Amino acid sequence: MNTRSYLTPTKKYKILMSSIHSIYRLVNSTYEQKELIIRLSRLICQIFNSRYCLIILLDSSKKHSIFKCLASERKKYIHDKKMRITNPLEKRIIRKSSSVRKGWLLAIPLIGDDLLGLMIIKRYRNDVPFDTFDQEMLSTVAEQAVIGIRNLQLYEEQQKVVLGSIKSLVTLLDMRVPQEYTHSQNFSRLVIAIAEQMHLDDKQIECLKYASLLHDTGKIDIPPEILTKTTKLTARELTIIKNHPLKGAQILRPLQILKPAVPIIMHHHEKYNGTGYPSRLKKGQIPLGARIMAVADAFEAMVYGRPYAERKDINSAIREIKNKSGSQFDPKVVDAFLKIAKKFKAKKYLQSAKQ
Repeated sequence: MNTRSYLTPTKKYKILMSSIHSIYRLVNSTYEQKELIIRLSRLICQIFNSRYCLIILLDSSKKHSIFKCLASERKKYIHDKKMRITNPLEKRIIRKSSSVRKGWLLAIPLIGDDLLGLMIIKRYRNDVPFDTFDQEMLSTVAEQAVIGIRNLQLYEEQQKVVLGSIKSLVTLLDMRVPQEYTHSQNFSRLVIAIAEQMHLDDKQIECLKYASLLHDTGKIDIPPEILTKTTKLTARELTIIKNHPLKGAQILRPLQILKPAVPIIMHHHEKYNGTGYPSRLKKGQIPLGARIMAVADAFEAMVYGRPYAERKDINSAIREIKNKSGSQFDPKVVDAFLKIAKKFKAKKYLQSAKQ
């Protein structure tokens, strides 16, 4: 039974501060909007002893929801497709941008610079109805929630811009570099699959995704006659080729959001035993992302072929990767690669190399 109606002002203040702190910790430990809203809904249920909490995010027209999450302590319902707002209560909150408190139901708008959405909580009828303290507290904790939601929205918008820029750079690179020297469309999928098998976190995987798309950016500066040469390279030409990771890092370094990907791009041609380039790093000195990409890069070069080397069949390429575990490649990365090569999706990916 909820007894907040009978609490002293001091105890109410302590409850409010504790709730704000819980929301603050949640907001600052969650980096994906969908996950934040799910966790937020459940936490709100706990704080307000509610039967459920419904959070709705709106599109720019305020006539459609773009995300709905209804959660209790035990269950959750998620709808992330655009849907017209038809519920009278929801329409009223949106139209007036004002709260509604009626017995066991409490609803508030989520307002940042603009109306982002709304939140509705409901208690069981055998519980204490919501009072003004509940309404004030929900409005206060919602302010913290709105900050978190809006920050993640801005971050996702920024990521879309970055990804668009990256795709433009990749298109430019494809126009400049012969197709035989670029990777298949599945290269990033292979890199990410290895990373997921190694249980890298979301931030690391996102960084690897960018690096896998842009790791050969430095080749844009290599003269075509060197890049397409099928005979043995001279010492000067080999130096130019080996300089492309540094050149790629130099091109991309000014883009602040790609900063974490730059070391991966710079060192994806290093070898586990220290004989690679450009810095002759070895073992743990090589960024993990670069060690992952080195395996994927070598595998693709073998199965898709290059003008200077014959194409290998799938099994031969896998054997080559396995044989160079501990010398050219990180054994842990090789183990992860071998595991995903057995999975269905990986097999489908491998089949594309035969086409």
